[in-house]
Amino acid sequence: MPQGLPFKVQKLGHAVVYVADLERSKHFYTEVLGFKVSDVYPGAMMPGGMVFLRCNGDHHCLALVGGRGEGGEGPKSLHHLAFELATLDEVFRARDHLKAHGAKLVYEGRRRAGCQVSVEFLDPDGHHLELYWGVDQIGSDDRSRPAEEWRQTATLEDAVRIAPPGQDTTLRDSDLKVRIND
Repeated sequence: MPQGLPFKVQKLGHAVVYVADLERSKHFYTEVLGFKVSDVYPGAMMPGGMVFLRCNGDHHCLALVGGRGEGGEGPKSLHHLAFELATLDEVFRARDHLKAHGAKLVYEGRRRAGCQVSVEFLDPDGHHLELYWGVDQIGSDDRSRPAEEWRQTATLEDAVRIAPPGQDTTLRDSDLKVRIND
């Protein structure tokens, strides 16, 4: 690991891939591979629709985005890869680190389903990557957080201020706390 890196990737968190036929792919991943559906976005929320799938307690480890083309023509394509960080503080430090190294940031804040707080950016080849913390966990009742609790934000600072019920967005680093309150 590079000296002084202000965060540490814990694991590959999830992959998001484009599919030609969303229903066919959902059937394959659920009926053939045993994944469970956590949430679904209709085409009005995400062009082509989107299905969030899980194989453990994380809200999703794989998401499918529909609309790659009738009959599957066209190249197979990755939407993005996401890597989990251990703390919310690390997401802030990762954002600062990426900016300092000239990475092109494309989003920061909290998305909808899964409610993770993240920074999204492009690697040198233009691959969309995400560093995140706090993805919802699915309990033994198999239910995900209702949509009215998602609290999407467009900044990390707002993600701290506008947390969904039950998500502790307390920053541990006093320097970060000062920056949020300024």
